[in-house]
Amino acid sequence: MEILAFGVQADEKPLIERAFRDLEDIRCLDVFLNEDTAPIAAGHEIVSTSVNADLGAAVLEILAAGGTRMVAQRSTGFNNVDLDTAERLGMTVARVSYYSPYSVAEFAWALAMAVNRRIVRAAIRTRDFDFRLHGLMGRDLHGRTAGVLGTGKIGEAFARIAHGFGMRLLGWDVAENPACAELGMRYVPKEELFARSDLITLHVPLMAETRHLIDASALKAMRDDAILVNSSRGGLIDTAALVGELREGRFTGVGLDVYEAEAGLFFLDKSLEAVEDDTLARLVTFPNVLVTSHQAYYTEDAVGQIVETTARNVLDYREGRRSENVLVPRS
Repeated sequence: MEILAFGVQADEKPLIERAFRDLEDIRCLDVFLNEDTAPIAAGHEIVSTSVNADLGAAVLEILAAGGTRMVAQRSTGFNNVDLDTAERLGMTVARVSYYSPYSVAEFAWALAMAVNRRIVRAAIRTRDFDFRLHGLMGRDLHGRTAGVLGTGKIGEAFARIAHGFGMRLLGWDVAENPACAELGMRYVPKEELFARSDLITLHVPLMAETRHLIDASALKAMRDDAILVNSSRGGLIDTAALVGELREGRFTGVGLDVYEAEAGLFFLDKSLEAVEDDTLARLVTFPNVLVTSHQAYYTEDAVGQIVETTARNVLDYREGRRSENVLVPRS
């Protein structure tokens, strides 16, 4: 029976087709799952979805009515899934609980270095044969302090790189990671981390407890010359409050690979359309802000692991097994 995969990127398609080659027939669509596209899945027992799919109650109802019994999400995060509705409808939901943490950690560092050393501004200038250095001065990160919010696998990978730079390490999490402590990380209340860190990076999941973890008060507690990086989930930052602080001329740089209202924007070409999101439109105008389109995970290694795990999740479903990836078990 054919599986329907939504939101498949062109680079991702051959990896998906290879992973499912000996398992199931799979049809890849570049459209994202939402209320408008959900009827396409009618007659498909299994659908696979991307990180920005809408898997709220209304969409799940449409899928269930069309015969879908399993949703295999190709991401670690699942804040976009109404798990209670899925359980009520008797739908199995699985995710990818692990993939290369280095993909995200390395990209977070790419953002930090790019805003610190004004790489984008420099590249734009040199295309116009403007080779002046004015306005391009950055700072050594050696000897400065990195604050890591969330010290799981990705946060640990980021901390190891920071340690290699010779940075002091502050951490905040619900549980301490011994590997980070061995690097010299000192765990502190988040308020102290905000106040003392030169570089702050977010690696926590988006939940009710962490939504707008970086709110107006947190932003005001940070140093005026701090660097803020978010490669986790957009909802961790109150973007309107961030824009307000940026308008006051604060922060050396802000690197964002995610945005709290990215659904319906990221992964799509909107270059010929008027942008209706005033907050995002204002955000990208700041010279010290770099916004990328949720691509931190997008390496051959990480995407390969994601699609292979998704294929195993489908096989487990077919054979009645349950793994740590299952969020809602088969009823």
